[in-house]
Amino acid sequence: MTDSIPDPISPPARLLMGPGPISAYPSVLTAMSAPLVGQYDPFMTATMAETQELYRGVFATRNDATLLVDGTSRAGIEAALVSLIRPGDRVLVPVFGRFGHLLAEIAERAMAEVHTIETEWGQVFPPSAVEEAIIRVRPALVALVQGDTSTTMNQPLDEIGAICARHGVLFYTDATASLGGNDFEADEWGLDAATAGLQKCLGGPSGSAPITLSERAVEVVRSRRRIEAGIREPGDPSAPDFVRSNYFDLGMILDYWGPRRLNHHTEATSMLYGARECARLLLLEGRRAVIARHRLAGRAMLAGVEALGLAVFGDVAHKMNNVVAVEIPTGVPGDAARTALLDDFGIEIGTSFGPLHGRVWRIGTMGYNARKDAVLITLAALETVLARFGVAVPAGGGVEAAADVYAGAE
Repeated sequence: MTDSIPDPISPPARLLMGPGPISAYPSVLTAMSAPLVGQYDPFMTATMAETQELYRGVFATRNDATLLVDGTSRAGIEAALVSLIRPGDRVLVPVFGRFGHLLAEIAERAMAEVHTIETEWGQVFPPSAVEEAIIRVRPALVALVQGDTSTTMNQPLDEIGAICARHGVLFYTDATASLGGNDFEADEWGLDAATAGLQKCLGGPSGSAPITLSERAVEVVRSRRRIEAGIREPGDPSAPDFVRSNYFDLGMILDYWGPRRLNHHTEATSMLYGARECARLLLLEGRRAVIARHRLAGRAMLAGVEALGLAVFGDVAHKMNNVVAVEIPTGVPGDAARTALLDDFGIEIGTSFGPLHGRVWRIGTMGYNARKDAVLITLAALETVLARFGVAVPAGGGVEAAADVYAGAE
């Protein structure tokens, strides 16, 4: 029987230069191998509180309700939406890519009356379009992606919060792909709720979802009815304000992370350690310095792919710092070229979804990989693969253009 037992896990060496997940910071992986402690050990509860304070710095907020939801970034999204939405609430979702459709789907599952507005993939919404829709729909909540990796677009949020406040609307954003690598100011922009994940600009593995909630959002969460045996009177599952998830009930999760430490689940200890290290590294380097590093790496990669003769998809003025979509050259089999990059160079880049499937590659420069050597190696490998598939590329052109961007920043 022992012949059928596999060897210990030994993943191949990869340079993950797609839209995420990315290669984690080595110290994050080290932190995740630290010894476990009990969930109410003083070290554990102190680490939870410490992590909350670190993520206040990451989100640029003073919100007391800043914590982690155990699960991938989608767990954070779902926790926010099912806890903030009452069945029948009108929810407005401006959609400019795949992940706007995801927000709409989750809001529908939370039994909201969902209204969407859409713009062409590769574009973003002007604030006036969002305000016009708010006036027309009169929603309780606006749910808007900041950076949608399916299109690589970065939706400006700086005016949306004031618009929502003016009309008495809660404002939630999914910052999974953007937080840490792009400008983000939770308090200054008037956000009521924001969620993220570790596997993009924060430089960790998927599995923990940082979240922050304004006082107004917390009031909505606290007002929801729930079943919590032995602590509160049981709620009526048929009541319109009943939170239909136990695991994602933010009211209960807030009690677990709060001073009372009311049992809700067993915290994912190793993920807590990893999330703490992601935030610690970001704040140690400096939040604005990390954003600037992503901006520089993104500029270098953009210059490099353009120098290779690749057309860039979408409105470049609103592109995220940390990912670029390039048109696959005519005659090049997109998946075969990606496979060649992976097999021959150990480098992963991404394809895309929906109307962009098979049309673009998505190349990321984020987290640990938002650095000069990763950018140059990827461009050199991409040049080789393009030439192999018959594309006329200037020898060394991509690397030289990217190196010039870095040289100009020194």
